Amino acid sequence: MDIIEAIILGIIQGLTEFLPVSSSGHLELAKAILGDTSVPEESLTFTVVLHFATALSTLVIFRKEVAELIKGLFQFKWNDELKFSLKIIISMIPAVVVGLLFEEQLESFFGGKILLVGCMLLVTAVLLLMADKAKNTNKKVSFSNAVIIGISQAIAMLPGISRSGATISTSVLLGIDRTKAARFSFLMVVPLIFGKIGKDVLSGDLNFQSSEIIPISAGFIAAFLAGLLACKWMISLVKKSKLSYFSLYCAIVGFIAIGYALLN
Repeated sequence: MDIIEAIILGIIQGLTEFLPVSSSGHLELAKAILGDTSVPEESLTFTVVLHFATALSTLVIFRKEVAELIKGLFQFKWNDELKFSLKIIISMIPAVVVGLLFEEQLESFFGGKILLVGCMLLVTAVLLLMADKAKNTNKKVSFSNAVIIGISQAIAMLPGISRSGATISTSVLLGIDRTKAARFSFLMVVPLIFGKIGKDVLSGDLNFQSSEIIPISAGFIAAFLAGLLACKWMISLVKKSKLSYFSLYCAIVGFIAIGYALLN
Protein backbone atom coordinates (compact mmCIF):
# COMPACT_ATOMS: atom_id res chain seq x y z
CA MET A 1 0.00 0.00 0.00
CA ASP A 2 1.44 3.38 -1.00
CA ILE A 3 0.87 6.77 0.65
CA ILE A 4 -1.89 7.89 -1.75
CA GLU A 5 -3.87 4.69 -1.18
CA ALA A 6 -3.43 5.03 2.58
CA ILE A 7 -4.68 8.63 2.50
CA ILE A 8 -7.70 7.64 0.42
CA LEU A 9 -8.55 4.85 2.87
CA GLY A 10 -8.00 7.25 5.79
CA ILE A 11 -10.42 9.80 4.34
CA ILE A 12 -12.99 7.07 3.70
CA GLN A 13 -12.63 5.85 7.28
CA GLY A 14 -12.87 9.35 8.74
CA LEU A 15 -16.01 10.17 6.80
CA THR A 16 -17.79 6.84 7.13
CA GLU A 17 -17.02 6.28 10.82
CA PHE A 18 -19.55 8.98 11.67
CA LEU A 19 -21.77 9.01 8.61
CA PRO A 20 -24.16 6.01 8.80
CA VAL A 21 -22.82 4.16 5.77
CA SER A 22 -20.42 1.63 7.39
CA SER A 23 -16.76 2.57 7.58
CA SER A 24 -15.61 -1.07 7.64
CA GLY A 25 -17.77 -1.90 4.63
CA HIS A 26 -16.42 1.01 2.61
CA LEU A 27 -12.85 0.18 3.58
CA GLU A 28 -13.32 -3.36 2.29
CA LEU A 29 -14.85 -2.07 -0.94
CA ALA A 30 -12.02 0.46 -1.35
CA LYS A 31 -9.39 -2.22 -0.80
CA ALA A 32 -11.03 -4.39 -3.44
CA ILE A 33 -11.09 -1.51 -5.93
CA LEU A 34 -7.50 -0.48 -5.15
CA GLY A 35 -6.35 -4.07 -5.44
CA ASP A 36 -5.21 -4.43 -1.83
CA THR A 37 -3.94 -7.99 -1.35
CA SER A 38 -3.46 -7.83 2.42
CA VAL A 39 -4.36 -10.95 4.34
CA PRO A 40 -7.29 -10.54 6.78
CA GLU A 41 -5.01 -10.00 9.80
CA GLU A 42 -3.02 -7.22 8.10
CA SER A 43 -6.19 -5.66 6.74
CA LEU A 44 -7.73 -5.65 10.21
CA THR A 45 -4.62 -4.05 11.73
CA PHE A 46 -4.77 -1.11 9.34
CA THR A 47 -8.50 -0.78 9.98
CA VAL A 48 -7.91 -0.66 13.74
CA VAL A 49 -5.32 2.11 13.33
CA LEU A 50 -7.78 4.20 11.32
CA HIS A 51 -10.49 3.61 13.91
CA PHE A 52 -8.06 4.85 16.55
CA ALA A 53 -7.68 8.09 14.57
CA THR A 54 -11.43 8.66 14.45
CA ALA A 55 -11.70 7.88 18.17
CA LEU A 56 -9.30 10.75 18.80
CA SER A 57 -11.36 13.05 16.59
CA THR A 58 -14.44 12.09 18.64
CA LEU A 59 -12.68 13.15 21.83
CA VAL A 60 -11.76 16.47 20.24
CA ILE A 61 -15.34 17.19 19.14
CA PHE A 62 -16.82 16.15 22.51
CA ARG A 63 -13.94 17.46 24.63
CA LYS A 64 -16.27 19.61 26.78
CA GLU A 65 -18.64 16.71 27.44
CA VAL A 66 -15.73 14.37 28.21
CA ALA A 67 -14.20 16.94 30.58
CA GLU A 68 -17.54 17.31 32.38
CA LEU A 69 -17.85 13.53 32.67
CA ILE A 70 -14.39 13.21 34.20
CA LYS A 71 -15.05 16.11 36.56
CA GLY A 72 -18.37 14.60 37.62
CA LEU A 73 -16.84 11.17 38.23
CA PHE A 74 -14.29 12.63 40.63
CA GLN A 75 -17.12 14.01 42.75
CA PHE A 76 -17.78 10.39 43.76
CA LYS A 77 -21.55 10.92 43.80
CA TRP A 78 -24.54 9.24 42.17
CA ASN A 79 -24.82 12.09 39.67
CA ASP A 80 -25.68 12.33 35.98
CA GLU A 81 -22.04 11.93 34.97
CA LEU A 82 -21.68 8.65 36.86
CA LYS A 83 -24.98 7.36 35.46
CA PHE A 84 -23.94 8.25 31.90
CA SER A 85 -20.55 6.58 32.35
CA LEU A 86 -22.19 3.42 33.66
CA LYS A 87 -24.52 3.37 30.66
CA ILE A 88 -21.48 3.62 28.38
CA ILE A 89 -19.87 0.70 30.19
CA ILE A 90 -23.07 -1.36 29.96
CA SER A 91 -23.35 -0.64 26.23
CA MET A 92 -19.81 -1.95 25.73
CA ILE A 93 -20.46 -5.39 27.23
CA PRO A 94 -22.11 -7.07 24.17
CA ALA A 95 -19.32 -5.95 21.81
CA VAL A 96 -16.62 -6.99 24.28
CA VAL A 97 -18.16 -10.44 24.70
CA VAL A 98 -18.55 -10.95 20.94
CA GLY A 99 -15.05 -9.62 20.28
CA LEU A 100 -13.42 -11.93 22.82
CA LEU A 101 -15.39 -15.08 21.99
CA PHE A 102 -15.48 -14.73 18.21
CA GLU A 103 -12.31 -12.79 17.41
CA GLU A 104 -11.02 -15.22 14.77
CA GLN A 105 -14.41 -15.46 13.09
CA LEU A 106 -14.69 -11.67 12.96
CA GLU A 107 -11.22 -11.34 11.44
CA SER A 108 -12.21 -13.74 8.69
CA PHE A 109 -14.98 -11.35 7.60
CA PHE A 110 -12.35 -8.74 6.68
CA GLY A 111 -10.34 -9.09 3.50
CA GLY A 112 -12.45 -9.12 0.36
CA LYS A 113 -15.88 -10.40 1.49
CA ILE A 114 -17.66 -8.07 -0.93
CA LEU A 115 -20.89 -10.09 -1.11
CA LEU A 116 -21.22 -9.98 2.69
CA VAL A 117 -20.55 -6.23 2.69
CA GLY A 118 -23.23 -5.65 0.07
CA CYS A 119 -25.86 -7.63 1.97
CA MET A 120 -25.06 -5.90 5.26
CA LEU A 121 -25.28 -2.47 3.59
CA LEU A 122 -28.84 -3.35 2.63
CA VAL A 123 -29.55 -4.15 6.29
CA THR A 124 -28.13 -0.73 7.22
CA ALA A 125 -30.36 0.91 4.61
CA VAL A 126 -33.48 -0.65 6.13
CA LEU A 127 -32.49 0.42 9.67
CA LEU A 128 -31.88 4.02 8.60
CA LEU A 129 -35.19 4.21 6.74
CA MET A 130 -37.08 2.91 9.78
CA ALA A 131 -35.33 5.37 12.08
CA ASP A 132 -36.02 8.32 9.80
CA LYS A 133 -39.75 7.66 10.06
CA ALA A 134 -39.69 7.39 13.87
CA LYS A 135 -41.10 10.22 15.98
CA ASN A 136 -38.64 12.46 17.77
CA THR A 137 -38.89 12.80 21.56
CA ASN A 138 -36.90 14.26 24.44
CA LYS A 139 -36.29 10.85 26.01
CA LYS A 140 -32.85 10.16 27.51
CA VAL A 141 -30.87 6.93 27.28
CA SER A 142 -31.90 4.56 30.08
CA PHE A 143 -29.91 1.63 31.45
CA SER A 144 -32.13 -0.85 29.59
CA ASN A 145 -31.73 1.21 26.42
CA ALA A 146 -27.95 1.02 26.85
CA VAL A 147 -28.11 -2.79 26.73
CA ILE A 148 -30.17 -2.83 23.53
CA ILE A 149 -27.98 -0.19 21.88
CA GLY A 150 -24.94 -2.20 22.93
CA ILE A 151 -26.32 -5.29 21.21
CA SER A 152 -26.80 -3.31 18.00
CA GLN A 153 -23.19 -2.15 18.28
CA ALA A 154 -22.01 -5.74 18.62
CA ILE A 155 -23.92 -6.75 15.49
CA ALA A 156 -22.37 -3.78 13.68
CA MET A 157 -18.94 -5.40 14.02
CA LEU A 158 -19.83 -7.09 10.73
CA PRO A 159 -18.42 -5.14 7.75
CA GLY A 160 -21.25 -3.39 5.95
CA ILE A 161 -23.43 -2.68 8.97
CA SER A 162 -22.83 0.90 10.01
CA ARG A 163 -21.96 1.17 13.71
CA SER A 164 -23.20 4.74 13.98
CA GLY A 165 -26.18 3.94 11.78
CA ALA A 166 -27.15 0.87 13.82
CA THR A 167 -26.72 2.50 17.22
CA ILE A 168 -28.35 5.82 16.29
CA SER A 169 -31.22 4.05 14.51
CA THR A 170 -31.76 1.73 17.46
CA SER A 171 -31.73 4.70 19.84
CA VAL A 172 -34.22 6.69 17.75
CA LEU A 173 -36.51 3.65 17.39
CA LEU A 174 -36.43 3.36 21.19
CA GLY A 175 -37.74 6.93 21.34
CA ILE A 176 -34.50 8.61 22.41
CA ASP A 177 -33.90 12.24 21.42
CA ARG A 178 -31.90 12.36 18.17
CA THR A 179 -29.18 14.65 19.52
CA LYS A 180 -28.76 12.53 22.65
CA ALA A 181 -28.73 9.42 20.45
CA ALA A 182 -25.88 10.78 18.31
CA ARG A 183 -23.89 11.87 21.36
CA PHE A 184 -24.25 8.47 23.04
CA SER A 185 -23.46 6.61 19.80
CA PHE A 186 -20.23 8.48 19.19
CA LEU A 187 -18.97 8.34 22.76
CA MET A 188 -19.83 4.69 23.44
CA VAL A 189 -17.34 3.38 20.87
CA VAL A 190 -14.32 5.33 22.13
CA PRO A 191 -13.51 3.03 25.11
CA LEU A 192 -13.91 -0.01 22.85
CA ILE A 193 -11.43 1.31 20.30
CA PHE A 194 -8.87 2.25 22.94
CA GLY A 195 -9.37 -1.13 24.58
CA LYS A 196 -8.84 -2.92 21.26
CA ILE A 197 -5.65 -0.95 20.60
CA GLY A 198 -4.34 -1.72 24.09
CA LYS A 199 -5.14 -5.42 23.73
CA ASP A 200 -3.42 -5.66 20.35
CA VAL A 201 -0.34 -3.79 21.57
CA LEU A 202 0.02 -6.01 24.64
CA SER A 203 -0.54 -9.20 22.66
CA GLY A 204 1.90 -8.15 19.93
CA ASP A 205 -0.72 -8.27 17.17
CA LEU A 206 0.19 -4.80 15.92
CA ASN A 207 3.54 -5.40 14.24
CA PHE A 208 4.58 -2.71 11.79
CA GLN A 209 7.46 -2.99 9.37
CA SER A 210 9.53 0.13 8.76
CA SER A 211 8.19 0.35 5.22
CA GLU A 212 4.60 0.55 6.57
CA ILE A 213 5.11 3.42 9.02
CA ILE A 214 4.79 6.29 6.52
CA PRO A 215 1.62 5.08 4.71
CA ILE A 216 -0.04 4.08 7.98
CA SER A 217 0.81 7.48 9.49
CA ALA A 218 -0.60 9.22 6.41
CA GLY A 219 -3.79 7.20 6.68
CA PHE A 220 -4.02 7.99 10.39
CA ILE A 221 -3.76 11.76 9.83
CA ALA A 222 -6.25 11.68 6.94
CA ALA A 223 -8.76 9.71 9.04
CA PHE A 224 -8.37 12.11 11.98
CA LEU A 225 -8.97 15.26 9.93
CA ALA A 226 -11.85 13.75 7.94
CA GLY A 227 -13.35 12.48 11.19
CA LEU A 228 -13.44 15.98 12.68
CA LEU A 229 -15.47 17.25 9.74
CA ALA A 230 -17.76 14.23 9.50
CA CYS A 231 -18.59 14.18 13.22
CA LYS A 232 -19.80 17.79 13.21
CA TRP A 233 -21.72 17.22 9.98
CA MET A 234 -23.42 14.07 11.26
CA ILE A 235 -24.63 15.72 14.46
CA SER A 236 -26.30 18.40 12.34
CA LEU A 237 -27.84 15.84 9.96
CA VAL A 238 -29.28 13.71 12.77
CA LYS A 239 -31.00 16.77 14.25
CA LYS A 240 -32.59 17.51 10.87
CA SER A 241 -33.80 13.91 10.35
CA LYS A 242 -31.92 13.33 7.10
CA LEU A 243 -31.19 9.62 7.56
CA SER A 244 -33.32 8.58 4.58
CA TYR A 245 -30.71 9.99 2.20
CA PHE A 246 -28.09 7.71 3.70
CA SER A 247 -30.55 4.82 3.51
CA LEU A 248 -30.82 5.32 -0.25
CA TYR A 249 -27.05 5.61 -0.59
CA CYS A 250 -26.43 2.38 1.37
CA ALA A 251 -29.01 0.56 -0.75
CA ILE A 252 -27.38 1.71 -4.00
CA VAL A 253 -23.84 0.83 -2.88
CA GLY A 254 -25.10 -2.45 -1.42
CA PHE A 255 -26.63 -3.57 -4.70
CA ILE A 256 -23.53 -2.47 -6.63
CA ALA A 257 -21.32 -4.46 -4.23
CA ILE A 258 -23.50 -7.54 -4.59
CA GLY A 259 -23.43 -7.23 -8.38
CA TYR A 260 -19.65 -6.79 -8.35
CA ALA A 261 -19.19 -9.86 -6.13
CA LEU A 262 -21.42 -12.06 -8.28
CA LEU A 263 -19.76 -11.01 -11.54
CA ASN A 264 -16.17 -11.46 -10.33
